[in-house]
Amino acid sequence: MSETTTHSHRVAVADQDEIGLTWAGATDTGRRRDNNQDAFLADFPLFVVADGMGGHAGGEIASQSTIERLKAVVDSGAVSAEAIEDALARAVEDIAAHPDTTDEGTGTTLTGIFLDVVDGVPRWVSLNIGDSRVYLMRDHRLVQVTTDHSVVQELISSGRLSPEEAEGHPYSNVITRAVGASELLPPDYLGIEVQDGDRFVICSDGLTKELTDYGIQHFLREHDDPATAVDAMLAAALENGGRDNVTLIVVRVERTGLDEHADADTAKIDTIDDSSSTTQNEAE
Repeated sequence: MSETTTHSHRVAVADQDEIGLTWAGATDTGRRRDNNQDAFLADFPLFVVADGMGGHAGGEIASQSTIERLKAVVDSGAVSAEAIEDALARAVEDIAAHPDTTDEGTGTTLTGIFLDVVDGVPRWVSLNIGDSRVYLMRDHRLVQVTTDHSVVQELISSGRLSPEEAEGHPYSNVITRAVGASELLPPDYLGIEVQDGDRFVICSDGLTKELTDYGIQHFLREHDDPATAVDAMLAAALENGGRDNVTLIVVRVERTGLDEHADADTAKIDTIDDSSSTTQNEAE
């Protein structure tokens, strides 16, 4: 594994209100795969993980093409849901046109977060296609922010399968949405208020196959520095088997200058739909 580095960025969002971010990310082929079909981008204000699929080089092409298109969005300085969706459409074209894309089903998951500031009011927006995940640890409690697009998750949601029964299910690797492998639908979005002390984990299923939610929470509690936390979780995933490529990003949030009313609102996670209306749900 290469040495993991913590990066930082500070942004003033209003008078006497500043957000400081530190983050780190890493990817590893794992112990049973011949190549790494994962890719990630951790570059303010966008933090995303892509987990490619498809035989031969297909998955690697899909994940790398998607990340390259999203990097261009970051470089443009205009990260938004609309810009991300345009980049994904271009990535699908890149995947289809690549000379080494020969397998049906070539595609990639995509999940992550970006910081959106409108009129001085900041919020996180999570996005998700597939079964890679975003976790949020707030007030020492870990919650899964995203919902998997998978056959197993559909069975759980319909009550036909329990979470315990989902472990080791023969369809556990079958996803229902991807970039490039099916009709491109917009990601699922969630708006999340920015709260001091929050930490996000963005990861491929190579991590969650080897670490439980409790394990992820444990390493976040033990390691305050993002790079140290990333290295600890990656090492544990490999030690536990490393059956798949493993990729993760940890983002740590510091926020100053919040008033009492702002503090009261930071426990909210809002579902964003196409009409931009929101339905509030408690993160707790």
